[in-house]
Amino acid sequence: MTPRPVRVLLADDHAAIRAGLRLLLDAADDVEVVGEASDGTAAITNARALRPDVVLMDLRMPGVDGIEATRVITSEGLADVLVLTTFDLDEYVDGALRAGAAGFLLKSAEPAALLDAVRRVADGDGVLAPEVTRRLLAAFARGPAPDGAPRPAPTTRPGGTADPAAGPPSGTAGAAPAPAAGRNAARGPDQDPRLADLTPREVDVLAALGRGLSNQGIATDLYITEATAKTHVSRVLAKLGVATRMQAAIVARDTGLA
Repeated sequence: MTPRPVRVLLADDHAAIRAGLRLLLDAADDVEVVGEASDGTAAITNARALRPDVVLMDLRMPGVDGIEATRVITSEGLADVLVLTTFDLDEYVDGALRAGAAGFLLKSAEPAALLDAVRRVADGDGVLAPEVTRRLLAAFARGPAPDGAPRPAPTTRPGGTADPAAGPPSGTAGAAPAPAAGRNAARGPDQDPRLADLTPREVDVLAALGRGLSNQGIATDLYITEATAKTHVSRVLAKLGVATRMQAAIVARDTGLA
């Protein structure tokens, strides 16, 4: 039996960009463009009517912008949203991810990368453009915690890192924090209330999400199966009350786990 294609709604105020995206996506056997929208209001209306799997969302549109449209679409559970942005550090990206976007890519992304991102988002993964991942996560760490939640001081971060925007020490690029650090952060006397309901394993998974790992990456990192990783991710999202992996990654950064 042939799997159902990924159904995509295009939301961009430039007709030429929508036409180019449609041409690219329709060429794939497993992706189907089911509709288009030229502004945020139309994106919300069409998402309600068409129930796509993924909305490719521009941020800067007339009237209701991409951030507000993303917030409505994700809060109503209409579709996952993948933001496409022109700039490598757009001031609206933080708001879009906090609004529930599953990720974002640059509009200059290679066709294969865009198709892969659409498939991954439809499959429940998050996607961040590699050019901006580190800077965005660093910006989340510096920014105010959502909903007024407390943020640990930089000196209390796991692993002793003093600057929340700093990368790993020389010679350890890409190295994951030790799982025990995540557990201590979640169970210590100054634990963030958002982590109170998480098990030690779920804290480890949240820390991995904060580092941008996919389900397969989490499975490898924690020596578990990919199916188990996916189950843990779903439980973490539910307990945190967030809709996407990107929002969970923000919590991980806010609480010093990543």
